[in-house]
Amino acid sequence: MSSDQNAPGSDDKPRRYIRKRVRIRDEDVGYGRPPKAYQFRPGKSGNPKGRPVGAKSEATILLELLNRKIEVRQNGKTRKITIMEGIFHRLAEDSLKGNTKSAAFVLNRLAAIASTASTESEINPDDKAVLDAYLRKFRSKLSEKE
Repeated sequence: MSSDQNAPGSDDKPRRYIRKRVRIRDEDVGYGRPPKAYQFRPGKSGNPKGRPVGAKSEATILLELLNRKIEVRQNGKTRKITIMEGIFHRLAEDSLKGNTKSAAFVLNRLAAIASTASTESEINPDDKAVLDAYLRKFRSKLSEKE
């Protein structure tokens, strides 16, 4: 083979140089690289200013929005209701017009409210036993004082 011919499979493209990664060792210290022992000061927060005062969470913003009052005309009269109440009125109207998704949503909300209301009023048998024991003890102390 002569030196004029390229080796098989090689092109006339320039060679690509690959940069080697420089490994950062613990001994490497310099601008922007403090020693590991002094990298984080004890007792100093990584977020010294913290959350700004008055910053609102997503839930707070949503609750404030839904509790805002709007004016609505019903039966020729103007009423002020919350946006949440207006949404429920619209869902009820849509469900009466035949929108099954609105009807399902309203009925599911009603079922959820009814289930939480019924569980709150019921007393656990263990709790009832504790309350009965307390009442007996309290009544016995009252009868001793009389």
